[in-house]
Amino acid sequence: MKNKHSVLRANTPTPRTASAGRATEEGSGTVLALTIIAGVLILTVLTLGAAGAYTAHRRAATAADLSALAAADTLRGLSEGEPCANAARIAQENGANLAACTEPSRPDTMDVRVSVPITGPFAFLGDAKGQARAGAPDDTGGE
Repeated sequence: MKNKHSVLRANTPTPRTASAGRATEEGSGTVLALTIIAGVLILTVLTLGAAGAYTAHRRAATAADLSALAAADTLRGLSEGEPCANAARIAQENGANLAACTEPSRPDTMDVRVSVPITGPFAFLGDAKGQARAGAPDDTGGE
């Protein structure tokens, strides 16, 4: 007659060993592959986020430049309308919002500030901002 305890021990699975007393490294390739995949995904998200922030920054700079030129042209009488209204229209056409439009002390010159929302993983940074000044050349010789 068999011992009751020996039957239970015989049915209990024992860990496989590669050699005397060492467990196999079975499944370690899966862990390594998942770690590599996670690293690649993190790098992808960071790269796309940085690209989105850079694109928003460039769009803001471009919109500010074009808006300032439009405002200065309007102020000098080269275009019809109000300088800041034209600057706002040009900013909107370039995906930006006009934040400020002022006429500094220099004649026939306009200062413009715009903002562009950053999208994607870095949206928490807020808006990308751009500013520009455009107008007639300075007649004072740089003084």
